[in-house]
Amino acid sequence: MTNSNLGKLDRILRFVLAFWWLGPLAPQFDAGWANLAIAIVGWIALIESFLGWCWLHSAFHIDNKNQ
Repeated sequence: MTNSNLGKLDRILRFVLAFWWLGPLAPQFDAGWANLAIAIVGWIALIESFLGWCWLHSAFHIDNKNQ
């Protein structure tokens, strides 16, 4: 298992974003690709909120676990 690199507030905010973007109040656009992109980002945020690990934070050596 990977080491956690997300803090508690970051995980909560990602969960709220995922809950909003995957729910019925998600923004809807005329372009289908934009709606798909919102759904993908929502799923990524949801998974990261549960795992506590973000690949971008790992790539840029960011660790805000203690924040």
